[in-house]
Amino acid sequence: MEKSWPKAAEQASTPILEIGGARATIRLNRPKHLNRLQPDDLDALMGLFERIEADPDIRVLVLTGTGRAFSAGYDLGSIAERASAAPEAQTAGSAFEIVVDRLEDLALPTICRLNGGVYGGSTDLALACDFRIGVDSCEMFMPAARLGLHYYKSGIKRYVSRLGADNARKLFLTAEKIDAAEMLRIGYLTAMAPAAALDAEVDRLATVLSGNAPVAMRGMKRAINEFAHGRLDEADADRRARDSMRGAEIKEGIKAFSEKRPPKF
Repeated sequence: MEKSWPKAAEQASTPILEIGGARATIRLNRPKHLNRLQPDDLDALMGLFERIEADPDIRVLVLTGTGRAFSAGYDLGSIAERASAAPEAQTAGSAFEIVVDRLEDLALPTICRLNGGVYGGSTDLALACDFRIGVDSCEMFMPAARLGLHYYKSGIKRYVSRLGADNARKLFLTAEKIDAAEMLRIGYLTAMAPAAALDAEVDRLATVLSGNAPVAMRGMKRAINEFAHGRLDEADADRRARDSMRGAEIKEGIKAFSEKRPPKF
């Protein structure tokens, strides 16, 4: 199903939430500035994450952008302004880090629809999603080394845990741009598609995720993230596994399997 996403002429705003059935879509919406994120956007994203996670009818989140880029990252002016602030003040990096970590920790599965280039901090925003489907013309780079910026620790950890230390070194230390094919090769993209097929690929995955058992997925996503960051709560993971063997989801799943029909979770 191909969508008619708004063009760059649309008035800029904080991120826009669209809900259709079991799917929520958050769209970054500052296309004239390549969806560069402002402090207000970070506040809005936190509010939208809370709203989505509190709605049991929403089973999957898609994050995307308006126009020709996904996002140019966090506004450099805000970074410069906060860099000169008092040491005890919250930095721009820490504010952004909180938002990205919250996205990674969302209970429901997430897909980043990379409609175009992704730069700077927004490379980590996309990386925090469970899946990243990119158009074959997209590109990325992480310019921290060129800016004299030591990136925040959870972002570096996410790069290392998801892409491996060698790829993290290349992206952070060279600050060189890579194209969609290389993004796919190193695992930054989980899938790549031509522009005409991008929405069909996103729809296919979103449909699969929204049809699977939400409680089981929530628990397994948590365990995967904890394993990746070396902080697995073994007792809690064991409890979730035991509970699933007595839960309503497994009963419906086994019944649907025996009746040769899709499960209804």
